[in-house]
Amino acid sequence: MSLRRSRLRAASVLTVCLTALSSATAGAATDPSGDQTLQRQLDDFVHRSGGPPGAVAVLRTEQGTRVVRAGVADVRTGRPPGPDDHMRIASTAKAFSGAVALTLVDRHTLRLDDTLGKRLPRLPAAWRSVTLRQLLQHTSGLPDYSRSDGFANELRADPHHHFDSRHLLDFVADQPLLFKPGTQYRYSNSDNIAVALMAEAATHTPYEDLLRELVYAPLQLHSTSLPQGYRMPVPYLHGYDVSSLASPEDVSEVIGMSGVWASGGIVSTPADMTRFIRGYAGGRLYAKSVVDQQRQWVEGSSEPAGPGRNSAGLALFRYETRCGVVLGHTGNTLGYTQLIAATPDGRRSLTFSVTAQITQSSDAAQLRKMRAIQENFVCALLHGKNQ
Repeated sequence: MSLRRSRLRAASVLTVCLTALSSATAGAATDPSGDQTLQRQLDDFVHRSGGPPGAVAVLRTEQGTRVVRAGVADVRTGRPPGPDDHMRIASTAKAFSGAVALTLVDRHTLRLDDTLGKRLPRLPAAWRSVTLRQLLQHTSGLPDYSRSDGFANELRADPHHHFDSRHLLDFVADQPLLFKPGTQYRYSNSDNIAVALMAEAATHTPYEDLLRELVYAPLQLHSTSLPQGYRMPVPYLHGYDVSSLASPEDVSEVIGMSGVWASGGIVSTPADMTRFIRGYAGGRLYAKSVVDQQRQWVEGSSEPAGPGRNSAGLALFRYETRCGVVLGHTGNTLGYTQLIAATPDGRRSLTFSVTAQITQSSDAAQLRKMRAIQENFVCALLHGKNQ
């Protein structure tokens, strides 16, 4: 095994969204509304040193759909990225577990005040008081399994290792809560694993089936799935490690998805994610009373931080930009960084995908630049011009 591959394996435990400090959004001096300006910004971003090999943004307004793309989907072939290419959606998958759970709340199958002790009594007694609401808002205090030594060691030994997704929390079952539930915000991958397990316990139905019934079908998502393995369906946006000064390394299929599951394992396309975020952020999956509960905000940012000022709802984030507010989620994993956002009525949306992992810890300057570009795209979206 090469030294390069060894480093990739050692770093792969960081491929799910981990807690990070929010970054200040960089301002932009250009008018973000024009077609040429949006295209130029995306072109500049992929061609700058350390930039992703490819990027694709889908803006949807009442006037129609505009696709802005730059770079390539595959550096070997030079094929351009497109809205029907598959991609790893990373922690935007947490919004899907939120959609499942809140739909079950709307149907009175779950309650936001249901506890782990009630629904999942096999979990540690020290965690019993944690509620579904706290899990969805990352105020639970659950330790993050993806940061545990046991999980990291298994992933380093074999990045394609097949984990038992229903037992990922066992890696931290010997640990107490990090704080009293409801008193702090701390982003944790454990939260959405627990959400999916609660949904399964309440319905006696596999989470994958719940996704198909409660999310994919009503929102007409035809190219979205939750795989257990590492293979990508074709065609797909190839994800790259751009940390080397040499050519980008394709890491699209380096790790399997069983180790991230409901926290970040979904594969989808920009077109499907556009349909998803319009329905999800627009509150079309459940009654207004549930939407109102979802939109009770606390201070906290998604990972990586989204454009503007971030605050956290229930599996949904509020992004206050200089041009207005959008609701959505971000995500990052090995080879991919994602933003999905829509206006609170769901009528206008943005899906913004790049083919490299960009985080505060890996490249703070690159993240600031990307957030500034994302904010310009949001401004173009909210200005309502026919893109």
